[in-house]
Amino acid sequence: MKYEHLIVEQENRVRVVFMNRPEKRNALNEKMAAELIAALYEADADSGVGAVVLTGKGDSFCAGGDLSDFAQASTKTAPVLHQEGMASTEMFKMGLKMTKPLVAAVNGHAIGGGYGLAAMCHLALANEKAKFGTPEIKVGIFPFVIFPLLIRAVGPRRALEMALTGRSISAAEAKEIGLVNKVCPPEDLLRESLALASEVAGWSPLVLRLGLNAFNTVMDMEINKAFDYLNTLRVIDFMSDDLKEGAMAFTQKRSPQWSGR
Repeated sequence: MKYEHLIVEQENRVRVVFMNRPEKRNALNEKMAAELIAALYEADADSGVGAVVLTGKGDSFCAGGDLSDFAQASTKTAPVLHQEGMASTEMFKMGLKMTKPLVAAVNGHAIGGGYGLAAMCHLALANEKAKFGTPEIKVGIFPFVIFPLLIRAVGPRRALEMALTGRSISAAEAKEIGLVNKVCPPEDLLRESLALASEVAGWSPLVLRLGLNAFNTVMDMEINKAFDYLNTLRVIDFMSDDLKEGAMAFTQKRSPQWSGR
């Protein structure tokens, strides 16, 4: 599929999706949001893809919503604004829907919706110059759509503090609070992100799918229900061909040949 605001590449079993509006600091608009949804669905459905890296072209990861769109908001009707919000919400749900690991390579500022995209991903690396923030309060809006992702990523108090103050944090602070897994020099970011994505893409597709299901589902479950649900997933895993193959490969000292079943 050809995209206007994305560049999509393949590195072995890793699909790399570049947001490509560098002149706008990769700010989100309706077109880019729709393309991101399509590109991630496409990658998730492709058996030749084991993991996905999301990053940006230029010096920014994503500067969030396009302010020129915000300026026109008061001229739109409530149904139109609601529909636009639903479309945006669908994009930020993709981390919950993906059955393959999604890795953010935060190559610069991740602001507003860009912060939301980084928080949406299952794993995240950032370069040393990256900044994360939700400055929407400064122009008269709360980060409603991305707020559940921020709470999950950094906890309720820190998410609310950032949303109410509009202050940003550095890559080092982001690592300290668990928003990113690793901070890299700018020249190493993509290579290290691809290495991490390649590593996780090498495991059983079934186990990755079950693991992401577990992560996304039990986050908001009462703990006793979570244990019951996870035990069900464990049974599915124990009955799989991939577990049999993995155990045999281990005893035979060879690499497993995963079937995804």
